[in-house]
Amino acid sequence: MDPAVMTVDEISAGYRTGGLSPSSLVSSLSARIAALEPVLHAMITFDASAVLADAEACEAEMAAGVDLGPLHGVPVAVKDIIDVKGVPTSCASAVTANHVADADAEIIRRLRAAGAIIFGKTNTHEFACGGPSFDLPLPPAANPWNTAHHPGGSSSGSGAGVAAGLFPLALGTDTGGSVRHPASACGIVGLKPTYGLVSRAGVFPLAQSLDCVGGLARTVKDAGLLLNALVGRDDADPASIACPWDDCTRDIGQGGLEGKSGIEGLRIGFVRHFHTEDLEAPVETVAALDAAADLLREAGAIVSQIRLPRLDSFFAANRVLMSAEGFSIHASMLRTRPEAYGSLARRALMAGAFLSAEDYIAAQKLRLQLMDAMERAFDACDILLLASSMEPASRLDQPAETRRTYTRQARTPFSVTGHPALAMMAGLSSAGLPLSLQFAARNFEEPLLLRVAAAYEALQGYPIRPPLGREI
Repeated sequence: MDPAVMTVDEISAGYRTGGLSPSSLVSSLSARIAALEPVLHAMITFDASAVLADAEACEAEMAAGVDLGPLHGVPVAVKDIIDVKGVPTSCASAVTANHVADADAEIIRRLRAAGAIIFGKTNTHEFACGGPSFDLPLPPAANPWNTAHHPGGSSSGSGAGVAAGLFPLALGTDTGGSVRHPASACGIVGLKPTYGLVSRAGVFPLAQSLDCVGGLARTVKDAGLLLNALVGRDDADPASIACPWDDCTRDIGQGGLEGKSGIEGLRIGFVRHFHTEDLEAPVETVAALDAAADLLREAGAIVSQIRLPRLDSFFAANRVLMSAEGFSIHASMLRTRPEAYGSLARRALMAGAFLSAEDYIAAQKLRLQLMDAMERAFDACDILLLASSMEPASRLDQPAETRRTYTRQARTPFSVTGHPALAMMAGLSSAGLPLSLQFAARNFEEPLLLRVAAAYEALQGYPIRPPLGREI
């Protein structure tokens, strides 16, 4: 089997049978990175010799009978705002280009404990904000479905690299949708967990009342296996939550015997007004979402339309909170070295300088109202189905169109309320670019969220491999 498309289960099975080894997998993926990076720009830092040494260490553990679980020997790439000891955390910025982390972030420590191979640092928007910029130390990442197009952001390199088969798993961060946007643009799976479920200690912040660490993968189950390794209370993150945790993949396929889908009788609330009234999506997007609702209904789910507050209310709260908190983090450097920032990040961060305490408190009050409305929506349903991106990915050479599409989405509501949400493919546009949808669940109900998303994935026959690198 081609290592570029192997799932975590397939990698683990290959290790057990001896048909695959960590070093052979890493060598194959390293060669793929060397071949595709000149056009993809997914990586900021990648040391082929270091990852091979880690792979050989995993082989030695396995030979000695050590089994650290499903991620043992599995490569995981890391968004370059997350600290990895001894490696630069550049945040894709000249401001922090020379900062070398002196310790692992808590999530990196957890991945190492699970036996994962830390597989380089991935490209991102500068400080996880602004957008794809051409005035930074490295060019922006490209979309493997069409390299003239944007792969989504800010976890751009993580999404592009997973889709292109450079690595099976990657970490990203999500403050307004930045894990789910690359998943939507690149036709893969992006999972934003419940706020506070995963530690952010050692992750450069954007807006700490919104920031989440999430995962990108080619399949729903792989995204869940990655999340399992990250969850846990961390005293170094004040927002970190202690909660009972078993295995968020445990319900995938539940009831899926004798032709059953495993979602019979589940109540799915279809938030159709987000993409037909609040923001009018193109016909292709509307048709893809209607088809998804019909498919889930045919599989036995009870699908009915449900209404939430208008999208612009969620955008208003998110914009003020992100701007105010982002500026507070960067204020000193913006005053003393504004020229060191790229133009897009500088503009985005400076917006917070013009907000008042009154603005910030009003946004927090609105946020509480929106959280309450979301909780009440879940009284009437078990899972939400809704749009992710309204359109396929924009072209990288059309910055005005890219800016427009950043608010042409329905990801922000769950960044504001903190609920878990998963974005995934919903088909292909007439131009051959991924269309997308989201599922969302009550807080801490990631097992149910993944169960429904995996059922839809199976019904549709995803994942589909993008064109870039198929011949390698």
